[in-house]
Amino acid sequence: MERLEQKEHDFGTKLRQDSVIGNLHEFIAWQRKLRKSKGAARFPRRGPISINLDLTAACNFACPHCVDSKLIFTREQLTLENIRPSIDTLADNGLLSVIVIGGGEPTLHKDFEGIVRILKARRLEVGIATNGSQLAKISRIADVLEEGDWVRLSLDAGSEETFFKSHRPRGNVHLERILKDARALKEKNPCITLGYSFVIVWRGIVVNGHELCPNIDEMAGAVELAQTYAFDYVSFKPCLVRLEGSQKESLLVGPDSRREDGIIRDIRQHLHKAKEAGAGRIKILESVNLQAMLEKRVQELKRQPRVCHAQFFRTVLAPAGIFHCPALRGVAKGKIAENDGYAGDKQFAMTQSNLEQSIQAFDAAQECSEVACFYHHMNWWIENFIQSDKDVGEIGRVEDNNFFL
Repeated sequence: MERLEQKEHDFGTKLRQDSVIGNLHEFIAWQRKLRKSKGAARFPRRGPISINLDLTAACNFACPHCVDSKLIFTREQLTLENIRPSIDTLADNGLLSVIVIGGGEPTLHKDFEGIVRILKARRLEVGIATNGSQLAKISRIADVLEEGDWVRLSLDAGSEETFFKSHRPRGNVHLERILKDARALKEKNPCITLGYSFVIVWRGIVVNGHELCPNIDEMAGAVELAQTYAFDYVSFKPCLVRLEGSQKESLLVGPDSRREDGIIRDIRQHLHKAKEAGAGRIKILESVNLQAMLEKRVQELKRQPRVCHAQFFRTVLAPAGIFHCPALRGVAKGKIAENDGYAGDKQFAMTQSNLEQSIQAFDAAQECSEVACFYHHMNWWIENFIQSDKDVGEIGRVEDNNFFL
């Protein structure tokens, strides 16, 4: 059986894994019958394979580049009473991975440790995206994390000064302290994959009337720090902004071509230095939209098929509700249910009914025309297969490895 390669962003191949390929087969069959019968087709019973779980809208940082800045500081949060039945229902319907992320800082939730233990008790893969200020809480649940689980720190800097300007942390929070705590976490449980996340900010990005602090010249320094403090990888991604009015995430909105060429040239130069600093000793990841940016293919990622197929396989459970896409978190057109929409069989059935309607009615070609979609290649691969005359049995299986979508 084929093995899964480039697992971080190869979402189409992830759907071919032995444990989830049945979901893909059923979805393709439903779409084909739906299009042929113009509506008389039974929606698959299965739920999402993967969810983003936003525990709270609270955050102790005030990052100027945060794409969720209009969603945080509302003090909204999911309750343990809501999360437990939701996870049970989802796990009973095919859930395999949970990314604890987004909206705010997940470790600020008062039941963070208990929630992670609930996830692991259901044998789910768990990823935790954090600002690193509360790593002691993650350390206390390190015993339940396994190979394949990960902790990714949003650091975006190679120096204390840039870290402070980029994140504006509240309290006595310093980059060096976070890095030392991260190394201690890795030493406590070497099975955990530890990631150093770096959002690249170039000169001239203005959010809410304020220019963001550039960090592009600290990419190599971040790699050196990551090596020193026992990280497994550094992930580089370009800075996204929320479009005014729609609040959808976008990339390179309206720059002139000369400025864009200069930005790409600078990123390439510093990315090369970062890779030299890593020298094969640490993994360097480039996000899908960063690769597209460097190859001047951003507009390609903004060209979506009419149907967003990805929403069948992953959703976002947040205090503000359930959304069919991370890029549409908090956007009305992306909402398919309130935050209790998975909290029992009846609620799950209603949410899936809403999702069925969303898949049919949401026009991604129009609504996501400015979103540099992470799932672009997966969506087009599924769309092209649906339109082909190929049998689903022709889709090759790969070994189970990573269910994060």
